[in-house]
Formats: sequence, C-alpha cells, structure tokens
Amino acid sequence: MVTSEMLPVGLLTPISGSLEVSEGTAGLTLTVTGLVGAFSAPLVTAAVGRIDRRAILCSLMVLVAAANVLAAWSPNFAVMMLARVLVGIGMGGVWALAGGLAVRLVASESIGPATSMIFSGIAIASVVGVPAGAYIGELVGWRAAFYAVGGLALLVTVAMALLLPPLPAEEAVALGGVMRLFGKLQVATGLAVVALLVTGHFAAYTYVRPILENVSGVEASTVGTLLLVYGIGGITGNFAAGARVGRSVRGTLLVVGVALAASVLLVPLLGLSTAGAAILLAVWGLAYGGVSVSTQTWLALAAPRAREGVTSLFVAVFNGAIALGAFAGGRVVDAFGTRSVLWLGGALALGALVVTALGRVPRPGGAGTGSAN
Repeated sequence: MVTSEMLPVGLLTPISGSLEVSEGTAGLTLTVTGLVGAFSAPLVTAAVGRIDRRAILCSLMVLVAAANVLAAWSPNFAVMMLARVLVGIGMGGVWALAGGLAVRLVASESIGPATSMIFSGIAIASVVGVPAGAYIGELVGWRAAFYAVGGLALLVTVAMALLLPPLPAEEAVALGGVMRLFGKLQVATGLAVVALLVTGHFAAYTYVRPILENVSGVEASTVGTLLLVYGIGGITGNFAAGARVGRSVRGTLLVVGVALAASVLLVPLLGLSTAGAAILLAVWGLAYGGVSVSTQTWLALAAPRAREGVTSLFVAVFNGAIALGAFAGGRVVDAFGTRSVLWLGGALALGALVVTALGRVPRPGGAGTGSAN
C-alpha cells in the first residue's frame, strides 16, 4: 500500500519528462493521493458499517492493483492523476482499518510489538518499494515499476484472503462520532504533531531525487542506493521507537523531532557530497521511521475506546499532511529552487518539537485518565 503511495518519489524526474510536466507539477501525483486518502479514511470506515474487515481489505487492495496498472498505462498526466485518485481511495481505507488490527490478531502482551510490525510496512516500503521502483525505472522505464507494484498488490490480496481470520466489525463507526474525537485535547494535540512532522517530511522528501541530484551532486544511477540507505534507517527507527514509546511517548517524539529537523536542515551544509548525503539520509530515515508508531500510540492511548474512529482520524490527518507537504514543496521548488524545501521541512519539524514539549501527552498506563508525561 505504502509502496503504491510513495512510488512517484523515486520516479519523479522520468515521470515529469515523459508526461511533459514540471517536477513541481509531477509532485501532485503524491499530493492528490494523500488528499484523497485523507478524505476517504473516515468515509470508508463509516461506509463499510459491519462488513467483515477482511473482505473490505481485499477489495481495497484489488482497487489499488487496478490503479497502478492504469498509472503505468497513462498516456497523459490527466490519466495519471485519475489513477492516483484511485490509489488514494484504497489507501485511506486500508490505513484506517489495518492500523488498529494488532489488538485483534495477537494476545494483549504482544500488541505493542505487533503494532510496530504492522507499521514496519511503511519503513520496508522505503527500503524495498521506493528504491526498487527507482531501480526498475532506471533499467526498463518508470511504467514497468507501476506494473510491478500492481502485480504485487494482487499477490497481497491472495495472501490476505488465505491467511487473515474473519474480522467482523466490533461496532459500526458513525462519521459524527469520529469527528467528535477532535474535541478531546490529547487527540487534537497528537493530530497537530502528526500534521507538522508529516507535512515537513514530505515537503522535502517528495523532492528527494531532485535534492540528491541538484544539491548533493549524486548521479542518477546512485539515487536508488541512497534511498535504500534511507529505508534501512527507517526500519531501524520504527522498531527502536516501538520499543521506547511504551515507556515515554513524549520522550520518544522529542528524539524523533530533533533528529528529523537536524537531518533535513543540514543537507545544504553537510550533504554536498554522496557520502554526506548518505549519512544524513540514514539519520533522516531513522527519525521518520519512528513517526508512525509513536504518533499512533499517542492517539490509541488518548482514545482507547474508539480505536477505529481515532485511527481513521490519524490516517486522515497523516495523508492530508502528505498532500499538503507535497503541494507546498512543489510550489516552493518551482518558485525558489530545490534547496528551499529543506528549510521548509526543517522549520515544520521544529514546530512539532514545540507542540510535543508543551502539549499534554498521554502516559502509557494512564490512557483515558487525562494524565500526561
């Protein structure tokens, strides 16, 4: 799912050339997917009612497979955008339903590690998906990368149908009830941190290929390798944060925010060579790898009796932030040049640090009590 969402990141330059649009405009392939995902998450969650979640997940993954094939075929940018809208619909629904499944699949003592395992898919997509897409695009063209991901989506559909148990809905989720969760202070504060971290990350990361080529002087053939370095850092950060966040949500996110801001802001200063870029990308991946599991834990603790509802809000804000980050980054790239998105991304990460340091953060063991750590 996340590979489908992020695939244009490693292919932005060839997509823009083939479909005859600027790199900033090509970045809209990420913006529209995130924006549609943001709206579809709470809507799909409310619309599916009490239908078995396994059936819904399989149906949404078939939609994503078809959307990737359409993107691969797209003769122009309008068709590509339609394909990315379909990816967004599927993505929002899958994220909203799958993000909170750990509690239903494992014993209570294994929920934390299982949640980290589910969210490791995000980091693994960075390690395997985005770099593999860049490699395939370099070898046989960007369209082949979309075809390949479409085929993999069908394989995942078969695996889910065979391996997941029946997952009847625990309760129908009303859209009004989901929206009322915004009124909980700890939920609203957590969503603000998600918005700042993810918007800042994607303002810069959407344009990581142009950054590497234009700022760091990296050859096109080396981009996939550096994205692999980033992804390995992401997997490490995901599990490191998953192990730590159960003890301190605030402390974990403060470390994540400092590392994310520093790695992005230092690229124009220390990332002017392939080696410097590789080191900073590793730290960047390490930091961003901890964002999903840390913020999802925050929100689960803040609303323990509304798991699907708060997860759908998390997905909506997360993907809206992806869309906003990619859009804002594109406008800044086109207006001020590639280097400028790094300053934007770093500034937003620093904003998340301030909110985390000053806001009320739920304490593990004190969910629903209003206590903060």
